[in-house]
Amino acid sequence: MSSDWFHLLNVLGVAFFAISGTLAGYDKEVDGIGVTVLASVTALGGGTLRDILLNQPVFWIEDPDYLYSTYLAILITVLLIRHFSRISAQYFLIVDAVGLGLFNIVGIEKALIEGTSMVVAVTMGVTTGVFGSLIRDVICREIPLVMRGELYATACIAGGVAYAVFLYLSVPYLWCILGSLATTGGIRLAAVYFDWKPKLYKTPD
Repeated sequence: MSSDWFHLLNVLGVAFFAISGTLAGYDKEVDGIGVTVLASVTALGGGTLRDILLNQPVFWIEDPDYLYSTYLAILITVLLIRHFSRISAQYFLIVDAVGLGLFNIVGIEKALIEGTSMVVAVTMGVTTGVFGSLIRDVICREIPLVMRGELYATACIAGGVAYAVFLYLSVPYLWCILGSLATTGGIRLAAVYFDWKPKLYKTPD
């Protein structure tokens, strides 16, 4: 992936997760500082952990574009909320699913750029996608989405596997990315719409 495309996907992922965090703050009726904290940890937390694990410079410290993207997304979302006053929870779910798909592929790509194996890259994709949301939910005193059986991390894994399969089959590179994004986002949205919550353990009768 060219550096320009990688940067664009990363900026978009940060913006979508910042919107997700802002909507979570609106739902919890927190103040301006609280909204900024929730949006920032959602947008930057996963990538921060990924870069630390890969022993790389933290992306938003190295390039302030990601901070600008975060703060601009917060501002625009707050203004839209003030204008429309009532925001459906569906918007949160859609935005979160898009951010999840974007961050998943960014995490995979960055790990591969650093020369990791594909299994490590898929793991980094999951880490990038879910960790910020996990922190957001903990701060909001909720059971994190990734632990509720709602096919959150599973959607990332599926998107990572799809990417690996397409790459192995020599599918054009752009389609590897789009296929991974569609798989991650599609599974996440389908899980929400159809209320898919597979159980790991058998429920007693």
